[in-house]
Amino acid sequence: MTTRRIVVTGMGLISPLGNNPTELWSALSSGKSGIKPLERVAAEALPIDVGGEAAGFDGEIESFGPLDKQLQRSIKKGLKLMCREIQMGVAAAQTAIHQSGLTAAGYDGARVGTMFGSDYIISEPGEFAAGIAKCSPGGKFQFSLWGEQGTPQVEPLWLLKYLPNMPASHVAIFNDFRGPSNSVTLREASSNLSVAESVTTMRRHAADAIVVGSTGSRIQTLRTIHVVLQEQCAPRGLAPEQASRPFDAHRKGMVVGEGAGVLVLEDADVAAKRGAKIWGEVVGYASSTVANRNGVANYRQAFANVIDLALQSAGMTAAELGHVHAHGLSTTHCDSEEAQAIRDRLGDVPVVAAKSQMGNLGAGSGMVEMIASLMALEHNQLFPIANYETPDPACPINAVTQFGVAAGNSFLNLNCSPQGQASAVIIRKAS
Repeated sequence: MTTRRIVVTGMGLISPLGNNPTELWSALSSGKSGIKPLERVAAEALPIDVGGEAAGFDGEIESFGPLDKQLQRSIKKGLKLMCREIQMGVAAAQTAIHQSGLTAAGYDGARVGTMFGSDYIISEPGEFAAGIAKCSPGGKFQFSLWGEQGTPQVEPLWLLKYLPNMPASHVAIFNDFRGPSNSVTLREASSNLSVAESVTTMRRHAADAIVVGSTGSRIQTLRTIHVVLQEQCAPRGLAPEQASRPFDAHRKGMVVGEGAGVLVLEDADVAAKRGAKIWGEVVGYASSTVANRNGVANYRQAFANVIDLALQSAGMTAAELGHVHAHGLSTTHCDSEEAQAIRDRLGDVPVVAAKSQMGNLGAGSGMVEMIASLMALEHNQLFPIANYETPDPACPINAVTQFGVAAGNSFLNLNCSPQGQASAVIIRKAS
């Protein structure tokens, strides 16, 4: 391991607040909400009715950014083997690669890696509809018929559309990146942990550049059913733009969303020599899981652990942080424990939470939130937490409630899974 400096030279995203960093920043800085009535799932059958859908992403080749003809043909051919989550990840990656100028930078493809975080990706029910119908004489499904009559009705390559390692695989194949490739499947913690894994890989000189991203969704028929059965969600009947209210005393639960984000990481010296735009430097990271023997998460301790460890990793003190981009899930329990950990370890540092405007994008949240904070560093201005109207004594944070608060020179990005797997990344403004 060395002290090799790793910087961000490209950013790409698909989100409810736009599909590039400029659109994202415009939405956040104007208070625009990406949360609207659900259209991608049958909300009339659910206890929720709003979500952060990436409405501007249609999966057409034009959504994948500027591409040469060969790359366009390759991606078009591969689209039939990608579900929506994978498509969003690949599209975000291609736009980040284009922004960074990575493919024109003269890198040996063997020295460029890919790293992607994701959720477990659930198949669409329609994949099995024909097989189920074949095994349902008289309208009653008979499992004993599935092997001989149902299985042949399933598309042979269906599984490739949903494997969580496929975003990294597609990006590597399309761009001839033959360096280290890996996938992280730790739900909301995946984004920060993918960045951490990328940095450690580059610091041991296994790669000179890595395209690192994360993609996720809580808006898909079976996935949404899982969420509403297992987690506290904002109920029906709320005004969409007011449904997600992190740390507010009247929060009622998280809002489902979908999206993906990607960063291009490079060696700082190489990036400087080629004249690349440097958005920030990754200086710290951490991971910690805390849960009791029954699997109940201790968010407060998990967040406290990653705050301490990330600062230690970065060689920084709490006073040197410009702001915190909180997980800010908008649930009663997680918000209060996260807020108490932030207060315990960081005191009065300003706190923002983009989920207030876009909902929970699952594994994609943390990466989009990092891009939001990188844009805040660029403009030296923070965006308010939407719908933070009534402070909750159980959430003793310094919530940003108005425009004009300075972003500082660095930020800490926090995320945590429902199982108590917390993760953190610290990024410092490029000097």
